[in-house]
Amino acid sequence: MKFGVVIFPGSNCDHDMIYVFRELLKKEVVELWHKDHDLQGVDCVLLPGGFSYGDYLRCGALAKFSPLMKEVMEFADKGGFVMGVCNGFQILCESGLLPGALLPNNTQQFICKNVYLLPDSKTSYLTHYLSSDKPLKIPIAHADGRYYADEQTLLELRKNDQILFRYCDDTGVVSAQTNPNGSVDNIAGVCNVNKNVYGMMPHPERAADAELNNCDGLRIFESLLKMLG
Repeated sequence: MKFGVVIFPGSNCDHDMIYVFRELLKKEVVELWHKDHDLQGVDCVLLPGGFSYGDYLRCGALAKFSPLMKEVMEFADKGGFVMGVCNGFQILCESGLLPGALLPNNTQQFICKNVYLLPDSKTSYLTHYLSSDKPLKIPIAHADGRYYADEQTLLELRKNDQILFRYCDDTGVVSAQTNPNGSVDNIAGVCNVNKNVYGMMPHPERAADAELNNCDGLRIFESLLKMLG
């Protein structure tokens, strides 16, 4: 199985993602420059975190116009698997591949810390092999991570089991106190209705190595690999 990591000007988590998939998960990984027009036959596209185009205008708003994103959108429309983390999630929402938007944190500050996530979806590739009552400790690092969707979209997300993770405490309790950025319904990640495009604000690639004393993020990627076969 071949994974492609898209690199934009301003990406800074690209090599974290490459390291996890190439060195820890032992998968073939290719680097995809944003100006290219060829996905090089990958089975899965990964959009990493960072500050694409310096986060000018809205986060991800310029990256969606990169030449390679046309190929990514066509790939997704044909059922190809696409995953975005942090800035990658913002790009997917800006591109219309995922519902909702990422707004400035309600604190109006950049937040960088560990948080806890409770797997929500029972049918997504990322959460299928995760326990719905065992929270995962995953770091966040963003200024614009407040997920927003209108009430009708939220109803559809719940109906179609599209909510991937919700912010919680270390015991799995979801509450306003465990919401780090004001995201609606404590949502930390969503997928599309066809379950082939995924986005999340927390960084599982930063919690995937035993040397960091935290492999909770690796469990998310391992669930993905088992489902992809």
